[in-house]
Amino acid sequence: MIEFFKMSGSGNDFILIDNRKGTLAVGDVVEFVKSVCERKVSVGADGLIIIESSDRVDFRWRFFNADGSEVEMCGNGGRCAARFAYLKGIAGERMSFETVAGIIDAEVRGDVVKLRLTDPHDLVMNDQIQIENQMLFVHSINTGVPHVVHFVRDPDGFDVFNTGRAIRYHEHYQPAGTNANFVTVVDNHTLRVRTYERGVEDETLACGTGSVAAALIAARKEMVESPVDVRVQGGELLRIYFEMTPDGFAKVYLEGKAKVVYQGTLWDEAWKDR
Repeated sequence: MIEFFKMSGSGNDFILIDNRKGTLAVGDVVEFVKSVCERKVSVGADGLIIIESSDRVDFRWRFFNADGSEVEMCGNGGRCAARFAYLKGIAGERMSFETVAGIIDAEVRGDVVKLRLTDPHDLVMNDQIQIENQMLFVHSINTGVPHVVHFVRDPDGFDVFNTGRAIRYHEHYQPAGTNANFVTVVDNHTLRVRTYERGVEDETLACGTGSVAAALIAARKEMVESPVDVRVQGGELLRIYFEMTPDGFAKVYLEGKAKVVYQGTLWDEAWKDR
């Protein structure tokens, strides 16, 4: 049996497992992730996070999307991992942890977690891609994982699933693919964002690194200034802090709530023989 926490970061939900002792014996980890993240027949989640030991910082994580793909970074998952580590006594209120994207710093204050992300890169402004019979004006940036940003007038009426899926698999972003964010400017400190997430292969209620990407692109277009509040599809607010530099951004932070939904014990019936 496997002990786990189920947590939610502004609507992104995750399964978290402490594997610092290396006792997680599940065979094929990809098939394990796909099984336990499947909704209605197992725990169900947007992703699964495995906490491991680190000889450099407080801990190391492995982050898996629901489809079993292991990716570099997840902002909302990172906030959940930080609070999990604090609650389990793995780290104090201030901590650092290893990801594929680099070292992430975090601060936990109650159920609010503030992450300092690695510096964004691969900024491309004012690009164009063909989606079926329309030309989309897009921007892209890597905030730990790759993101495309497209500004829309009506976020509620926009076809996020089909347009997001077309962008995610567009030849322009292969072979890795990309996440797609659809953004509306509310005022000079507020955005509304909907995100199609690679790996989940659907719109999610929130995306931390996508919210960061949206805020940074909007700032580069002189639409907003730091700090930026991002209202995600789940209704919660994420706050983004950053500094503009001549060729990019620095001191980028993501802040929001990371909630414990429940903790329990995973029986092997939840993932074996599936």
